[in-house]
Amino acid sequence: MTQVAIQPAVHRRHQPWYKVLYIQVLIAIALGVLIGYFYPDLGKELKPLGDGFIALIKMMIAPVIFCTVVHGISSMGDLKRVGRVGLKSLIYFEMVSTLALAMGLLVGEILQPGNGFNIDPATIDPKSVATYVTKAKEDGIVAHLLGIIPDSYVGAIARGDLLQVLLISILSGFSIALLGKAGEPIAEAVDKAAKMFFGIIRMIVRVAPIGAFGAMAFTVGAYGLGSLLNLVALIGTFYLTSILFVLIVLGSIARLAGFSILRFIAYIKDELLIVLGTSSSETVLPQMIQKMEHLGASRSVVGLVIPTGYSFNLDGTNIYMTLATLFLAQATNTHLTIWQELGILGIAMITSKGASGVTGAGFITLAATLSIVPDIPIQSIAILVGIDKFMSECRALTNLIGNGVACVVISISEGELDRDALHEAMAHPLEMGEALEPGGSA
Repeated sequence: MTQVAIQPAVHRRHQPWYKVLYIQVLIAIALGVLIGYFYPDLGKELKPLGDGFIALIKMMIAPVIFCTVVHGISSMGDLKRVGRVGLKSLIYFEMVSTLALAMGLLVGEILQPGNGFNIDPATIDPKSVATYVTKAKEDGIVAHLLGIIPDSYVGAIARGDLLQVLLISILSGFSIALLGKAGEPIAEAVDKAAKMFFGIIRMIVRVAPIGAFGAMAFTVGAYGLGSLLNLVALIGTFYLTSILFVLIVLGSIARLAGFSILRFIAYIKDELLIVLGTSSSETVLPQMIQKMEHLGASRSVVGLVIPTGYSFNLDGTNIYMTLATLFLAQATNTHLTIWQELGILGIAMITSKGASGVTGAGFITLAATLSIVPDIPIQSIAILVGIDKFMSECRALTNLIGNGVACVVISISEGELDRDALHEAMAHPLEMGEALEPGGSA
């Protein structure tokens, strides 16, 4: 059984509290809420700050995934292991995703957050959700599967589609590995390119507080905290369900694997704060790759599990889909039998696959689910338009934690980590923007 040794933690020079990045992000989020609440027009004008930061990070995701996966597979040697890790990941994703969907249904049935709304679907303007409905109908299952294949090798990286990039990365990694000695210079060049890309990310993450400030100011300024009051039952139920899922389901999985879910959450606190500010888990994908490698997970496992999880292991999105579907049925007085609810669960298992970590993807997948379920009027999702931005933050946070736990579990199953090394690494996490180099060592 192979184990990856964790290098001793580097003793860092003590920084003043105001220079610690996660504290800066917390302050930025608080200031953004205040600006958006007291000066909503100004808050709306600050939207480009958040958009700019997200765009900067997203431009680096495709090359980072490409280099990480290609070098990881090409340097692994045992190509059968790549297939084994991929199969394990997909089985794990399906099991945990199904639990997330089921928990959304269960809590929705118990708490009944939509009861008492008595909304007449005929009074809802369908134009307010026309874009989402059209998008949902266009993204059929067959179209989604064909969409994994890029129109060109370079086009996949240029567009930054995660599954397309993952496909060409896996093919490239296998191709280089099969070249033997002739492929070693290519793998080395890819590794050096990865160091350059992570160097760029080190610079970008330093402006994370500015991005979080702009995104939060816009959210509160555009939608207002008052919009939360009308649908506080749904929002509260969703956050409660997500917390229970993380603590009970993911917590149990973590305990069986030999680590604490609370310690893991503390380990990725920097990334969670960035996601809270930007409502997108994609903004920390490169950093999550490094954090997992710092724990001792191999680059090949991290490179396969994390990017694939961003499309196939969206626990928060799954909870949202079944819970929101039940909420809309209850709010419109649409009675659903147990068989119809199980049917919704089955449909959601399909429509949830391939939703990326981008803000709003959960809303589109919800529309896709309702377009297949004729019992619930699809125009009823207009009720959720005003609060979806607030709920997307919880979706992204839950997705991120779920993907991190999946990576650790798969890595442990491959014999790469022992518990002592894992606990030591979690006790000394990399700080955001610090020592982000391929290999994960600080």
